Amino acid sequence: MSGPAVRVVELSSPFTRFAGRLLVGLGCEVVLVESPDGDETRRELNGDAFAHWHAGKRSVVVRSTAELRRLLEGADVLLDGTPGRADAPDHLVHVRVTPFGLVGPRSHWQGTDLVVAALGGMLAQVGDPDGPPLRLPENQAEQLAGVNAAIAALLGLRARRRGPGQLIDVSAQACVAAALEAGTLAYLHEDRVPPRPGAVHPLVPHGLFRAADGYLGGGLGGSPRMWDALLEWLREEGAEADLAEPRWQDPVERKKHQEHVFKVVQDFVGAWPKAAFAEAAQARKLPWAAVDLPHELPDNPQLAARGFFTRVGGRTDVGFPFAFPEGRHIEELDVPELGADQVILDTPRPAPEAVAAQASARPALDGVRVLDLTWVLAGPYCTKVLADHGADVIKVESAGRPDPTRFAPFMHLSRGPHNDPDTSGYFNDVNRNKRSITLDTRSEDGIAVLRQLIAGCDVLVENFSSTVMTRLGLGHDQLARINPGLVYVSMSGMGHTGPRNGWVSYADTVSASSGLTGLTGWGQDEVVGVIYGHGDIVAGLQAALATIAALEHRDATGRGQHIDLSQLEAIAAHMGTSLLTASRTGIAPEPRGNAHPTWSPQGVYRCLGADRWLAVSVRTDAEWASLCEVIGRGDLAADERTRTAQGRRRAGALVDEAIGSWTRGMPADLAAELLQEGGVPAGAVQDGRELVEHDPQLRARGFYVRREHPAAGAFLHEGVPIRLTRTPGGVREPAPLLGADTDAVLREVAGLSPERIGRLRDAGVLR
Repeated sequence: MSGPAVRVVELSSPFTRFAGRLLVGLGCEVVLVESPDGDETRRELNGDAFAHWHAGKRSVVVRSTAELRRLLEGADVLLDGTPGRADAPDHLVHVRVTPFGLVGPRSHWQGTDLVVAALGGMLAQVGDPDGPPLRLPENQAEQLAGVNAAIAALLGLRARRRGPGQLIDVSAQACVAAALEAGTLAYLHEDRVPPRPGAVHPLVPHGLFRAADGYLGGGLGGSPRMWDALLEWLREEGAEADLAEPRWQDPVERKKHQEHVFKVVQDFVGAWPKAAFAEAAQARKLPWAAVDLPHELPDNPQLAARGFFTRVGGRTDVGFPFAFPEGRHIEELDVPELGADQVILDTPRPAPEAVAAQASARPALDGVRVLDLTWVLAGPYCTKVLADHGADVIKVESAGRPDPTRFAPFMHLSRGPHNDPDTSGYFNDVNRNKRSITLDTRSEDGIAVLRQLIAGCDVLVENFSSTVMTRLGLGHDQLARINPGLVYVSMSGMGHTGPRNGWVSYADTVSASSGLTGLTGWGQDEVVGVIYGHGDIVAGLQAALATIAALEHRDATGRGQHIDLSQLEAIAAHMGTSLLTASRTGIAPEPRGNAHPTWSPQGVYRCLGADRWLAVSVRTDAEWASLCEVIGRGDLAADERTRTAQGRRRAGALVDEAIGSWTRGMPADLAAELLQEGGVPAGAVQDGRELVEHDPQLRARGFYVRREHPAAGAFLHEGVPIRLTRTPGGVREPAPLLGADTDAVLREVAGLSPERIGRLRDAGVLR
């Protein structure tokens, strides 16, 4: 963004601090409000937590509500993670970020990353099927809330041009529930709840494999070419076993007997060092990656070459999800001393001019037109966010090569046959609110039409490999000539530059390279990994944030730009304090299961019923005493061995047995309610069925939205986690039928006559 810096006042919490960090990366002036004792993160991890989350912000100590009101008068955004509602002036974009939202029967519940991940459905998707659910490391639930809150702030600023400020309600639980890939969709569209997948992807033939010196992420790929290339490699090395038999050419047969196929591949992979195997696989254009740990990230040649890292307080930290604006990398950030910017309180800043509210409040992105060349999940998730908030998103497909989620046998979630491209629940959820055209971009006429569409759009988003657009004659320079104001967002796995820009990547391989997979497990030799599409969803959210920021920058400067988003950088930016802490201690981080570095106890406990679990976080000694009272073990509260968090960690077996013996005879929901009444953060681990059918908070918020689809019938859609009170987004229309809007879009956007459309259709350029 450009012009006078947007001033953001941050009342920080674990669910807002990442939003503040992202807004620093976008060029906002973020003012951190601290108490005289300083923000709590100043005392966490020897200051690493404060350095990571708050570097680049300005620190102001506020001692009274009058001082806070004075500070807010000159602000644009209030990023508010406090339990109580601050009194915000009308001009402010007031973004409230809470564990469960501002309305609903559980709006007062205590939430931590673990508890929100449990109640939002994330924990049910990670871990071995016969073991406890497993938390994703580095506070992924908190960070999902943070990136959604940053998007909310920009949406609010954009809407403020047509009216006053507004309150925006961001529920961290809803942010997680909207980010489960197929976790809930499998229940909504196939009446099934997938078990925790362990180290194998629940849909596609990918997983975690052991190498000679660690782990690799990869698998059979997603196309016949990839299977043929892998099989040829196995045959060259004499390691194909029986996989050369004709039966294995059938992807359904491979999926049916995946355990056997994976064993053959594992026998081959296990003799290789992880880095050497990944290099050899990528030379064959096969999607494999070494599982690295955070301290290994600075050695990644792709991240280093693209200037990803940021110096914070003289040390190397993970950087930002994309370079902004116009390719600017943030090379260094200062860590503010407590109260270093008190002058802000004594320097009045004029309040933004008030704008009268319009009679009809349109969604924040109304009037923005997006050309969507994306497919599968990462790109469509980005454009889904934009469409949900009012953008006119035009999805370009081909009848001969539609989005794989329309037809791929293992991604086509449906109660009926899996050969209808219009009935896939996977596609239909992530592509609602969009229009579809079919266009053959392999022909010169098709490219000519595409150019005309580009000229009539504000944004183009694609997630092809790095060279595809250039081969089509549509690299950034050519796009800028067609439409100088175009915001071009590319979302390749590695980015368009760097020594690995041609690497083939899926969500699981990107997570492997980022450090996330390597920290997901119970210990160094018990890595489980993050196998579902968390990396795709993170990339989609960050691309949506980048798009809105670039539109704001264009409105201020008149210039479009290329957002060269690397999916690897997007997920690496979600690695929290792990790199800073490793650099300070010199100790390589290891997976720690569900444990917290300082709180104790924190874990997941078995409850009454099949595969029923309760997540519990105890942050203070007072919460421990309350927990002991609830479970009828007052003796433990007085026990010298368990009075402190450090003592409780040492006596972990005693503590876990006390809690576990109580939860084993309790329904998970009842146990959570009793602990929450005692002020202890707790929540049942919920799967897709429980989220849809039983969660009272999501129901009260109207999270799941029923819409009628012309081919698939009526079904529930995952809703919008960001609730703008004045200019709300929502699920307005079901996903389009393949090519349903071709003629209308070509007339309205490209200006084609009916006669030319007819000729293109006769030539096979259109469906």
